[in-house]
Amino acid sequence: MSSLATSPSKTQPLQSAPDKRISVDSPPGKTAQRKINVRESLRASFKDGIFASIMAGMTEHYIIPFALLLGATLQQVGWVSALPSLLGSISQLFAVQVIHWIGGRLRFLVRAILVQAIFLLAIAFLAWSDFPYRVEMFLSLLVLSTICGGLAGPAWGSLMTEYIPKQKRGQYFGWRHRILGIVNVASLTAAGLVLYWTRELSQALGFFIIFLIGALARFVSGGYLAQMSEVPQKRDPASDFTFVMFLARFRESNFVKFVAFMATLTFSTFLAAPFFAVFMLRDLELSYLTYMVLQVTSAVTGLVALPWWGRHADLVGNVRVLRLAGFLATLNPLFWLVSHDVFYLVLVQVLAGFSWSGTTLSATNFIYDAVTQQKRVRCIGYFNVINGTALFLGASLGGFLASRLPPIQGYSLLTLFALSALCRLFSYFLLFRRFQEVRPSREVSSQELFFSVVGIRPLIGLSRDWSLRPIRPRD
Repeated sequence: MSSLATSPSKTQPLQSAPDKRISVDSPPGKTAQRKINVRESLRASFKDGIFASIMAGMTEHYIIPFALLLGATLQQVGWVSALPSLLGSISQLFAVQVIHWIGGRLRFLVRAILVQAIFLLAIAFLAWSDFPYRVEMFLSLLVLSTICGGLAGPAWGSLMTEYIPKQKRGQYFGWRHRILGIVNVASLTAAGLVLYWTRELSQALGFFIIFLIGALARFVSGGYLAQMSEVPQKRDPASDFTFVMFLARFRESNFVKFVAFMATLTFSTFLAAPFFAVFMLRDLELSYLTYMVLQVTSAVTGLVALPWWGRHADLVGNVRVLRLAGFLATLNPLFWLVSHDVFYLVLVQVLAGFSWSGTTLSATNFIYDAVTQQKRVRCIGYFNVINGTALFLGASLGGFLASRLPPIQGYSLLTLFALSALCRLFSYFLLFRRFQEVRPSREVSSQELFFSVVGIRPLIGLSRDWSLRPIRPRD
């Protein structure tokens, strides 16, 4: 919904079996067919990603502007950000059972995505409605769409990590996110231009067009997902642990400590995250075109930074990258208190895109590294439940406080931004050293990593190590 959306120990409590996966470079013979299937699956997944990125670019950044058009209050804006994420996350508690009931991750994944497209189509037509409960209907459809997309997430992540070897995930996903991010930015830009061009005719027409395109792109995305290959998954009794059992292992589980860190960072972030759009469009009275430029700035910066973050993560580990990028992300709201000049805000968005790209990439890859294949669907689901609940609590509290806090420089939302930054910093320093890297990596200081990331003093071996070159699917 937002572009925002962190004493060494060798123990990995959630791992109890070897991580067996299909190799892209399988030798000839009986495994040759598997090799072809993996390559074809990566190709189909990449095409799915193209249209999924079109859908996201056309819709995600314009959900809150659409809610404002329908007449949403600040509290309702908080609900629009919070409730879909909460219910979508809770639904993932049942992801494993539903996958087994339907008969496989891929079959479940395709069905969930196609149903999500239907709900997006209904949201598009809601732009023309004029009945008094449009915001509530929009929220209901958004919840159902988010549940479908959320349920699909663990299944997709579990499949993809079986196609890509562990040592290449940072580079592969960095490359993939960069290419698909270009598509996302192009779609985000196109959606902003549609809203700008149709502003005098009908704002409802502009939102109808962008959500209609988003729904159609999601239908095509589901079609490409159906071309991927299912990977048989063996049931492991040790993997059938409940959500309560998962939480009970906080003191001993490295992964659960990581989840706690990300959840507190998400809570603190979403105190303010849904309201940056409100601040820009309502308080600063920026046009849709200017709003689009600021969103694109953040997204483009993230794209440029992704492959560099990925290379560093493969060299020094995801945890060190997460600690650096996560700290930079905690500072973002404070810069909104300095100035509201558009050119200055462009620079603020550059920092936001840079820091959040590293945070999300390293956090995602850490999950894939820390959890074995048999437990991956369940653990990704549990992570999303906790993170979604934190998002719900943060956005709900932010919606409650948004109009009740004393103003700074005449704006109550600026007070909320400052509160979000303080909470981010507190949660960061409370938990950022509680979890450790789970794979061999180079020891570097935070200062060395920072200077290398910004290009002042690159780490030795970063540009010389051939294994760190970007890998591409063999299309």
